[in-house]
Amino acid sequence: MLDQLAINQLKAVLRAGIDNNEVAGANMMVIHKGEEIFYHEDGLADIEAGKPIKRDSIFRLYSMTKPVTATAVMMLLERGEIDLFDPVSKFLPGFKGQKVVEGDKLVPAKREVNLQDLLNMTSGLVYPGLGNQAERETDELFKELDRRLFSDSPMTTIELANRLGQAPLAFQPGSAWQYGTNTDVLGAVVEVVSGVSFGEFLKQQIFEPLGMNDTAFWVPEEKRSRLARTYGDDGKGGLELYLGNNLGINHQLDRAPGFESGGAGLASTIDDSAKFTTMLMNEGSLNGVQILRPRTVRYFRSSTLTDEQQQNFNGWQTLRGHSYGNMMRVITDFGKAGVIGSTGEYGWDGWLGAFFTNCPADDLTFLYMIQKKDAGTMPLTRKLRNIVVSSF
Repeated sequence: MLDQLAINQLKAVLRAGIDNNEVAGANMMVIHKGEEIFYHEDGLADIEAGKPIKRDSIFRLYSMTKPVTATAVMMLLERGEIDLFDPVSKFLPGFKGQKVVEGDKLVPAKREVNLQDLLNMTSGLVYPGLGNQAERETDELFKELDRRLFSDSPMTTIELANRLGQAPLAFQPGSAWQYGTNTDVLGAVVEVVSGVSFGEFLKQQIFEPLGMNDTAFWVPEEKRSRLARTYGDDGKGGLELYLGNNLGINHQLDRAPGFESGGAGLASTIDDSAKFTTMLMNEGSLNGVQILRPRTVRYFRSSTLTDEQQQNFNGWQTLRGHSYGNMMRVITDFGKAGVIGSTGEYGWDGWLGAFFTNCPADDLTFLYMIQKKDAGTMPLTRKLRNIVVSSF
């Protein structure tokens, strides 16, 4: 259990991180056997205004959006509306006739990218960069996405996905693992299959049934005062305000977006996120509402990489002892992991530091919310989760 010593350690470590300007503020929660046993908030949501982090503070999830999108895909899968071996081109014609980067030339894909490739980040789709041709063309596409963000013709979820399909792949489908835009494409697939916008599907099928009333792709005016501001390192040991847009996401979240990013677009609170993580811990149900069937959840939280694909994932130093599947990390060898944990523990984080981990072996969840540029899973995050997980 989380005794008073552990609670004091959690509060002290977070306060030290705030005092050291690692983060401006944060809140965190521990759930055990479906019950909240600890919540704590400290620091500021807005340094300039002196506004503290609160329980109802709204955070940009960035890549912690990905497991939500994967949940939507699992719902379609268990309903028989999709097959994981369906080619993506069945839903998005931009994925027909793809090319693959090999050295300094492009060659035809040996097979089409399928939905399973997208779920496991093994498609060859990449995030923007300046490396190979796949990264450079993706970079140009996201620059266009940003240019059109506030125009009369913003890029839509389906347009972006089709355009991503027309860019070259970094490797032959299924032959390797690389973090990329796969989840954005899955959001478009959900939209095509369901016949409603991706955001509307999430609202109708996940958020409203679970009571996640503060989770969406944008924040209406009456809630905007609760949106935490984002800070980055100023290079001098302090923090500076960050207002930039990233990956096609309007940082202000002040209007409904044309592109509803399945990989990075959601904003949420710690309480809403806890409803989602508890649903997964309860094998698909919360308060009598069933989102997924138990066997689907057991598949969802499993590692799915082949030995060949795992070789690429092993290059992620801070995720040694882990594998990957369905948009989440999964501990497969806790002795090799650089954190205290248990086999089968799973979860994900976001670019601005939102983080969750579910530990089925201990019926334990840890949630942590910050808004720090380029954060992901920070050393401070690992310190806090180690205190929690070591206590059970």
